[in-house]
Amino acid sequence: MSRSLTGVRVAVDAMGGDFGVSVAVAGSVSAARRYGVSLTLVGREAAVRSELTKADLSGLVVSVVDAPEEVGMAEKVGRPTLKKRSSILIGIEIVERGEADAFFSAGNTAACWTIAKTRLGTLTEIDRPALTAVVPNIKGKTVLLDVGANATCKVRHLEEFAVMGSLYAEEVLKIATPRVGLMSMGEEESKGTDLTREVHAALKDSHLNFIGNVEGHEIFNGEADVVVMDGFTGNAILKSSETLASSIVFMLKEEIRKRPLAMVGALLASGAFEALKRRIDPREVGGAPLLGIKGCCVIGHGKSDEMAICEGIRMAGEFSKSGINSKITVEVARLSRLSEPTETVVS
Repeated sequence: MSRSLTGVRVAVDAMGGDFGVSVAVAGSVSAARRYGVSLTLVGREAAVRSELTKADLSGLVVSVVDAPEEVGMAEKVGRPTLKKRSSILIGIEIVERGEADAFFSAGNTAACWTIAKTRLGTLTEIDRPALTAVVPNIKGKTVLLDVGANATCKVRHLEEFAVMGSLYAEEVLKIATPRVGLMSMGEEESKGTDLTREVHAALKDSHLNFIGNVEGHEIFNGEADVVVMDGFTGNAILKSSETLASSIVFMLKEEIRKRPLAMVGALLASGAFEALKRRIDPREVGGAPLLGIKGCCVIGHGKSDEMAICEGIRMAGEFSKSGINSKITVEVARLSRLSEPTETVVS
């Protein structure tokens, strides 16, 4: 077992994801075996228990809670969705009651975000929870937020994202004094939209380690540890980076096959290629934490396989174990005080 999370309780949406209950259960059991988390699998009980009979559960803490309904991956989220006794709703209720420390789902992102915000509520001082992604760079990892929860944002929202992203990088990824950048179309303060110029001015005067505007290439060159943006921009960047990673591996294999001598070299460098594949594989990350809610919620990609489910549950456990929610409340309140206009006392 590596990176032990023994004692951390994670509720898992066993019905979420494109590959169904078999993959969700297999990934969950892998997480319990590898990381020591205690699991509550939420879904159609008969289907979940049927899959569990195929696994070795010796020494593991795994329970099942029945959820008679589920939210479809392409289902539009509205009032009928929120009324369902779905695996997402019941899983989040388990966290709400304090019977689990975190929730993981590879299901409908909009449903997870909406139900988590509605049932758990937002942290004090937080207006908009943010969906967060961690991507590899040449020096380590970069935290991106928001990556899809908030398509349009105000200045205050991006300020909150900066605080939450900085704390996540510091407390979960163990990056000392994270460098925070603001996504824009140029490094100069005058570049970008009215929104980014206002946010730049606010973050420049904050207590964060703000390094100014950054451009797209700086996400991957390691110049920033946290990059803040609206959810529309972030989602486009995240989807592009995920596709690029798999495309690089595919094109590399294709070019090697065309050259006999290169195939010999590839055999000799197979260990390095395998390490590169793991380094850029989005499944190694597992999911996107939803920062700013009371509780811990991680949302995985719909195409999550067994490995991605396992790592998503690990991320949910680490998120819970970090205890950053209380620190987010303190730091965002501090940011609010700094942004308040000072009163001039006339004697």
